[in-house]
Amino acid sequence: MVANLLSWLPSVPYPPSQEGWWSPVTSTLNWCEEDYYATIYSAEIVNTLTNLLFMYLAGKGINNCLKHGHDTIFLVTFVGYMLVGTGSFLFHATLKYPMQLIDELSMIYTTCLMFYATFSFGRSRIYSIFLGIFLVSLSLFITLYYHYLQDPAFHQNAYALLTAIVVFRSMWVMEVNIRPSFRAKWKAHAKPNVPGTVKVDQVDQDRQDKRDKEILSQMWTLVACGISIFIGGFGIWTLDNEFCPTIRQWRRQIGLPWGILLEGHGWWHLMTGIGAYFYIVWGIWLRHCLNYRQDEYELKWPRITSLPLVVRQQNPSAGKHQNGSVQKDVGLSELQHPLGLTLDTCRGSRLELVE
Repeated sequence: MVANLLSWLPSVPYPPSQEGWWSPVTSTLNWCEEDYYATIYSAEIVNTLTNLLFMYLAGKGINNCLKHGHDTIFLVTFVGYMLVGTGSFLFHATLKYPMQLIDELSMIYTTCLMFYATFSFGRSRIYSIFLGIFLVSLSLFITLYYHYLQDPAFHQNAYALLTAIVVFRSMWVMEVNIRPSFRAKWKAHAKPNVPGTVKVDQVDQDRQDKRDKEILSQMWTLVACGISIFIGGFGIWTLDNEFCPTIRQWRRQIGLPWGILLEGHGWWHLMTGIGAYFYIVWGIWLRHCLNYRQDEYELKWPRITSLPLVVRQQNPSAGKHQNGSVQKDVGLSELQHPLGLTLDTCRGSRLELVE
């Protein structure tokens, strides 16, 4: 039916597959796009070129981290994101097994970086070291076991499980630390009426609560968009795998260039690339909020069709309420957060001492 609807469009026939520059194929996977039909230098031309979006977004993210001083872990994550796109580019261009490993294993490594960023924040140095050792060991195990099995299902399940853990953990951390009603519960453990403890100036507290509710709304919109795009790409990828013979027949009937629109794996690259970029940006914005730097940074996302960025505010004090009360930075290292975080990361809050 799709072929009949588009058959009236001007097109050129698909050329036959040919012997490629990188022949023979040694990868354990060969996707639905036909091999070497467009050029002898790229086995799957659409699947190859769609990875350029990964490289562009990685470059955009790296530049943003360097320009606005985001935590180093996110700079390293964007480098890993660049490696994913580069590995996938080389894999689809050559269909060689070593390039397949670079493509697939870099996805695991980059997800482990975000795992570390999510679970190590606010923890002790010893905890972070052991977490790092665990993740390195896990990555090594997945690498060796996958190379032994050479079963793509193992890699896909491992990647999906790691990603789900990181995403749901980040959602929980976001709600507990930023939503005012949840945050107030653990702040109550500070026992503000005891001499020597502190309470936040009420006027400034109201401003912060309003600000944080707006930030949560932004974050959930960002999360919803990222997950929707990612899951949409996964759905297209699944259909491309399940109905490959039919889709290939449709492409042949439609001809070029319209058949390119039915390259499901190419759409998977585009949509998961954007979804992963949204997730890393969300992680950056969440980290600044956990560091109580919401008045120093902002999410720049003018419309839903644009790419979000976290940028340093040009006038970070503009949004803060000012009055005649005394401001004082007070260390609260004795107040323990349910996540293991301490309040000594608090910066710039208006506090008044209780006599």
